[in-house]
Amino acid sequence: MCGLSGEIRFDGRRPDLAAVERMSDRLAPRGPDGHGVWTRGAVALGHRRLKIIDLSDLGAQPMTDARDEITGVFNGCVYNYRELRDELRGLGHAFESTSDTEVVLKAYLQWGTACVEHFHGMFAFVLVEHRTGRVVLARDRLGIKPLYLSGTPDRLRFASSLPALLAAGDVDTTLDPTAVHQYLSWHATVAPPRTVLNGVRKLPPATVRVVEPDGAHRDHRYWQPSYTRRPEHADMGANEWRDAVLEGLRTAVRRRMVSDVQVGVLLSGGLDSSLIVALLADEGQRDLMTFSVGFEAEGGEEGDEFRYSDLVAREFATDHRRLMVPSDRVSTALDGAIAAMSEPMTSHDVVAFYLLSEQVSKDVKVVQSGQGADEVFAGYHWYPELAGVAREDEPEQYAETYFDRPHADLARILQPHMLPSEDVSGRFVRAHMATPGAETALDAALRLDTHVMLVDDPVKRVDNMTMAWGLEARVPFLDHELVELAAACPPELKLADGGKGVLKEAGRKLLPREVVDRPKGYFPVPAIRHMAGPVLHRVREALQAPEARERGLFKESYVTELLAAPDEHRTKRGANALWQTALLEIWLQTHGIR
Repeated sequence: MCGLSGEIRFDGRRPDLAAVERMSDRLAPRGPDGHGVWTRGAVALGHRRLKIIDLSDLGAQPMTDARDEITGVFNGCVYNYRELRDELRGLGHAFESTSDTEVVLKAYLQWGTACVEHFHGMFAFVLVEHRTGRVVLARDRLGIKPLYLSGTPDRLRFASSLPALLAAGDVDTTLDPTAVHQYLSWHATVAPPRTVLNGVRKLPPATVRVVEPDGAHRDHRYWQPSYTRRPEHADMGANEWRDAVLEGLRTAVRRRMVSDVQVGVLLSGGLDSSLIVALLADEGQRDLMTFSVGFEAEGGEEGDEFRYSDLVAREFATDHRRLMVPSDRVSTALDGAIAAMSEPMTSHDVVAFYLLSEQVSKDVKVVQSGQGADEVFAGYHWYPELAGVAREDEPEQYAETYFDRPHADLARILQPHMLPSEDVSGRFVRAHMATPGAETALDAALRLDTHVMLVDDPVKRVDNMTMAWGLEARVPFLDHELVELAAACPPELKLADGGKGVLKEAGRKLLPREVVDRPKGYFPVPAIRHMAGPVLHRVREALQAPEARERGLFKESYVTELLAAPDEHRTKRGANALWQTALLEIWLQTHGIR
């Protein structure tokens, strides 16, 4: 796990090494164990290393192959790198290190851009062909590892975080009205390739981009599972699906133990993280380190679920650590968490992950985490509503159930110059759901959630907050083979038992019943949900700052209305509207965007 950056020139000039160094410096928390810069011709690469696999200097980056054909930078982990190394050796390749980075380079030399189809893992990488000057950028199937882009006619810059691109300078920081519309419609999610800034884009998941020396490029999307029933599963009943899911998850968890350092687990006490712990125990893992976080109660709302995480830790005899965060620590941690955000994210558990990662990174460098199970296996309470309509009516039902607010409401929130003339968020959903390959209404909703909403909300959240402390988070529920299996699973098995039915049945084979049958939990952060004193002070400060007035993003009447009753205004989904509004402005100010 690391941070990468670089620049490609298209105008015959040398790349700006000082800009690459500034990007690399901004990425230092993602890779505190090593730093390297490489340049040749029109390309410069920067890298920050977190040592997880091959702890020697032979794994340092940027890495050039022994035959001096390609140089690359890589962020993430290829879990099957050992098997691929053996295969590539059989094909005549020699290796100087035991790193997965070198496997990526040799795999490209052997298979070209199709190398990504051989990788099990999470990754973003950039490779430079020395002979042709061609540059290849790629991102893993579920977008677990980020790759941000900022281009002009003369050059392209790329980095593992948006703030790193800002550090390089010369970025168009005007706001993208379509992205702001999505932010206010989808709980702060902005679908790729957009970000809220016009001058920054992100490479979509499951995409390889080939950039020619003149700046021309072509994209190839190399993976998209079909959300349909397959003939090979026709004879499978509920028990067979339960067993198949359990074995798929077991494989995913086992893959994510590949490491030259200790691997822990973020244990909330919910079904998903508890299953990870149970499977590791079942595999013979002993003295597994597990970690939980909780917050002080506010407004009568409890802020921890330690009773469940403690139960699981006792059941499987883990080396368990729990962190209780006082409310005043939430407000002081906000600025650090927002500075770590590549894009503005409103979910309360951003702060939870930020504070938990700070503590966990003192004990381990790698953790497994349960993100993704709710989207992949239909765990949220609104999925039955989305499943209960005809396939052709799903876009309208999705908007009614999932959106924070309808397009018409944005007219009283946004200044006229920031309001698109049409419902661009609704148009995106309609176009996505019209794409063939989703059989039922629920299939269409889960495909959208798994491949768009999940990527740019919980997945990005976990990456940003853990990497702010040099901690690598691995997410077995987003193993691409497990996602393919879940996509083919009959909707009624996923919807059963209040959601995630097939996963709960798998859980009953390994977990205490209290964990499987408990009400669904979240990472509650009451101090934010109820706008406790210090948090509200920070919100007022940002919305009333000169930068906010100069920006003119939100209508003053709307902001005044929210501030007059901080805990009353809610989105359709129940989120605090003031927090959603303020967070965008705080993020912009934190990153010096005027």
